[in-house]
Amino acid sequence: MRRIFGSVRSRATLGATLVVAVALVAAGAAVLLSLRSNLMEQAGNEAQRTAQNVVAQIAAGKTYDQLDLDDESPVQVVDANGTLVAASDELERISGTATDAVKPQPAATGTSGVDDDDDADDSARDEAGEIGEGTEFSDGSATIDGESADYRFAAVPVEAGERGKLTVYAGGSLDAEQSAVNTALTVMLIGFPLLLAVVAGVTWLVTGRALRPVEGIRGEMAAITASEDLARRVPVPDTHDEVARLALTTNETLAALQTSVERQRRFVADASHELRSPIASLRTQLEVGVAHPELLDLDGAVVDTVRLQGLAADLLLLARLDAGERPGDARFDLGALAREQAEGRADVTVEARSAQVAGSRGQVGRVLTNLLDNARRHAHSAVTVTVRADGEWVVVAVADDGDGVAEADRERIFERFVRLDEARSRDDGGAGLGLAIARDVAVRHGGTLTVGRAPAGGALFELRLPQAQ
Repeated sequence: MRRIFGSVRSRATLGATLVVAVALVAAGAAVLLSLRSNLMEQAGNEAQRTAQNVVAQIAAGKTYDQLDLDDESPVQVVDANGTLVAASDELERISGTATDAVKPQPAATGTSGVDDDDDADDSARDEAGEIGEGTEFSDGSATIDGESADYRFAAVPVEAGERGKLTVYAGGSLDAEQSAVNTALTVMLIGFPLLLAVVAGVTWLVTGRALRPVEGIRGEMAAITASEDLARRVPVPDTHDEVARLALTTNETLAALQTSVERQRRFVADASHELRSPIASLRTQLEVGVAHPELLDLDGAVVDTVRLQGLAADLLLLARLDAGERPGDARFDLGALAREQAEGRADVTVEARSAQVAGSRGQVGRVLTNLLDNARRHAHSAVTVTVRADGEWVVVAVADDGDGVAEADRERIFERFVRLDEARSRDDGGAGLGLAIARDVAVRHGGTLTVGRAPAGGALFELRLPQAQ
């Protein structure tokens, strides 16, 4: 059960069905209430017309036994004391009016003194009063000629002269209202479930079709996970919607992951290769020293150890950079740091102005050290370092008078473990990590590191970092 209702398709279908069900129930209730209200109003109007007809007869001066009462509808005439003075002939039972009596009281069936001549008629009309105002309605039931039904009663008052105030009760049948409401309710009870079934089925089909590409993406991702083949890509549907954009983003993520994994594999392979040489050399010297102490080359062992230590430090720094280590926001003088890094180096000239930058002083110092080591290694006789402000930037330029860097190789040299002169001795060159570390540090400080041609013909490295605000 949890698996069924745990899918997006099931939840969407259930949600749509519930929303439609609530809307249908609300609409059905409103329709039934409106229908019942209209039919009740019609029954009340019918009852009021019947009552007003009787009231008109009373106002015309007719006696109670002369009243023309509707035999198909319940009619009562009640005096001010609540005594029934006239009623429909076939009325057998009534409720919902002022009295449940169905037979007029004998004392109330007398005449009002009307004669056959015109003067008597005029006198009777004069004695009769006018139709009163303020019709009231009530609900009840009645039995007429053996048939019982519910009615809407209208109570219309009338001033009847010497007879006092009378109230005429007349009923309008509610059979049509009950029949219509029951029919509508039956239609709703049958139609609503069918409509909900249609809504659920359509929603299930539509969501299934919409989510089919998602299932394809999920299946392909599962296959990629099982095979560990990051070169594979998920299918991109032609719908140009959110699912298509999800597929494109997934493929971009896979491409970035593939690049990162391949980079890490190359990094591990190159690091293992670079570590093998100094470790092997150091082991050889130690083994010779154990067998022949007089042949132990302590200076060479120290050099290999220092080289191994530097390579381990470079690898550790790269690992920290790859892990996203933040450079910090400490302020320091980049000009003073450049003079400090150049101090004690032969043939290095420094022209540095004070300029404040923010970040890791140790990492930026490592960049300057790597740039100076690289420049000194390739320079013929001189290295020049300048520090200047350039708008919102602080620029450190390290130039040498060596052979320079070919334009085709100016980006390649910033890759890890890349050394342009593969033939040169490893003892003279580094492991190919210095410039890669320098650019990574520059980028993480919000700056750039580029290489061009120096005025003296050698390489010109420019480090740009934002000035501290």
